[in-house]
Amino acid sequence: MLTKLRTNPGLYDVVMINAAFNDQAMAEKLIQPIDTSKLPNFPDISKDKAGSPMLVHDGKVYGVPWVWGLTALAINEKSFDKPPTSIAEMWDPAHKGRVTIRDDAVEAVQFGAIATGQNINDIKDIEAVKAKLTSLMPQIKTFWSSENDWNQMAASNQIDIGTYWSGSADRAKTHFKLPVSLVIPQEGAVAWLDAFSIPVGSKNVAGAEAFINYMIDPKFYVEWVTKVGAPVSANTKAVEALPGDAFNRKVMGDPAVAKRIQFQAPITDAQRETYLSLWQQLKVDVK
Repeated sequence: MLTKLRTNPGLYDVVMINAAFNDQAMAEKLIQPIDTSKLPNFPDISKDKAGSPMLVHDGKVYGVPWVWGLTALAINEKSFDKPPTSIAEMWDPAHKGRVTIRDDAVEAVQFGAIATGQNINDIKDIEAVKAKLTSLMPQIKTFWSSENDWNQMAASNQIDIGTYWSGSADRAKTHFKLPVSLVIPQEGAVAWLDAFSIPVGSKNVAGAEAFINYMIDPKFYVEWVTKVGAPVSANTKAVEALPGDAFNRKVMGDPAVAKRIQFQAPITDAQRETYLSLWQQLKVDVK
């Protein structure tokens, strides 16, 4: 996405960027400040996300929070009498050859950090993470890259447990009627925040502002959740408009969950290269 912005100035009016990459896009002058007064729904964005230092620089807003969610665990309900509570379940020999993990170096390493009791944004012992992930490899059936990959494996009863996105797990259960449940381990989960930005050179800033405002609108969000399934809106009024027992309100809004999740923060190019190298080597060595 960053490459597309670098090589196609002026082509895009709106981009959706993971908040952890927003400051890099800003530093490279790929995105411009947003006049939030042009967004009637912006005041309803939760204050912690609207004011995130990943999106606000020198008092200027470079990203409008849209949705957030978790990379946690999801289980095939057919494989469990009761849901597990620990990330350690992925290493249980009973699940050998029936575990899946997303093919994403940063996410995998951050999950390994959680499994070794470390902060995903301040990994002190990368060797411990490497050892932990190495011991997971014999458990792996395959690596997934899309929601469809995961759901097809669950539908055909090929997997017991694996990392999965919270919104996707909810959608798999409620909309595709699959025997899938999300598990937020006691050790924690990786949280992410996506935000809309306007590229430098946008030819239709007014149109971009209107589009962003529509995408954070409670009316649109409720329809999206009920008809399709979605991550959690950053708009507090949108979440409050959901039924009281809705997953994105009851579970994702639980203060106990909030205490044990870790939002992804920016990482350096050097860190990213380290994680990628580690992950590629692990996949080569998988038995």
